[in-house]
Amino acid sequence: MEGKANPSATFPESRFCLLILCFICICLIQRPEGKERMRNTCFMFLLGTALGVGILVGVCKAQLAYDYYKYSCPNVENAVRKVMLGVVLTDPTAPAAFLRLLFHDCQVQGCDASILLDSGALRGNSEVVSGRNFGIRKLETIEYIKYILEAVCPGQVSCADIIALAAKESVSLSGGPNIQIPLGRKDSTTCSRQAADTHLPSPDITVDQLLNIFMSKGLNVEESVAIMGGHTVGGGHCLNIAGRLYGRHPDNPINPGFEALLRLYCPTKTPVTNLTIVPNDKTPLIFDNLYFRDVLMGKGLFTVDSSISRDPRTAPIVRQFAANVHHFFQVFSSAFVKLSSSNVLTKEKGQVRRECNRVN
Repeated sequence: MEGKANPSATFPESRFCLLILCFICICLIQRPEGKERMRNTCFMFLLGTALGVGILVGVCKAQLAYDYYKYSCPNVENAVRKVMLGVVLTDPTAPAAFLRLLFHDCQVQGCDASILLDSGALRGNSEVVSGRNFGIRKLETIEYIKYILEAVCPGQVSCADIIALAAKESVSLSGGPNIQIPLGRKDSTTCSRQAADTHLPSPDITVDQLLNIFMSKGLNVEESVAIMGGHTVGGGHCLNIAGRLYGRHPDNPINPGFEALLRLYCPTKTPVTNLTIVPNDKTPLIFDNLYFRDVLMGKGLFTVDSSISRDPRTAPIVRQFAANVHHFFQVFSSAFVKLSSSNVLTKEKGQVRRECNRVN
């Protein structure tokens, strides 16, 4: 058996989705002159569970499960958490790297670990060599976790699931929410540098493009803004912000003091080195809502950071997240589950690689 739980326990989300749909039908067939109390109950129920239903419908479609490894590898999450704790203690910047790894993997072919495949055997066609993946790191940690799991649960846990688990542990270990994610992703047997060049967004992405990207993954507008909150950890390279600093962009204002600070980090239009990293906010090692407070003051690192604070569709959401960190955490958790469950391979559509950097 390959990474499958007991069939009776594998898809509880599917049954819940069916119950929700049944309840909606009951609500809809109430006559206008019918029971007012029932209609009010329906409204409150649907409003209160909208976020959860969105997550579960995505999970149902993806055929993932929260207890996927219950029988085949029951300690998988503890094993990943133990390794991640050690990594973060020795490198506090690691959480940002794992979040970026997940997001960049999911943006291309879906969350299928295609970003981990080596270029050697693929004649230079690896996703990771794309310029849009510049600075991607910590691939060796994913491989190390895979090595540990193979010793305990050989041929069971996919590299795609390991990437997702490492990212969600990164959020928790840096002070963010403890997100529960469904598992059961399979690994792809292909990758494409050209696809990475095409699908990974540029630092000059517009709000329209941002919303199109994330809404195509099943996120709503609020969740699309929340996922941008991942920028609260880590930073950006001068290569990606120099154009904003040294070009004329009257429609994209930047706080003068913040601009002066960025010019100290990145003193030339063409960076002398690509190794300089500029923090996204004042607490780049902590997962909080300071990112949203900063962009409201014109201190967004990238063009899109500034844009979401002024666009009428997203600005109210930015203000809400800046004022309420708990609400941000809740919506980010929903967005994380949806994004990490988008376009996944399940069952026979993929494989469980024995080594993450090569196909079986």
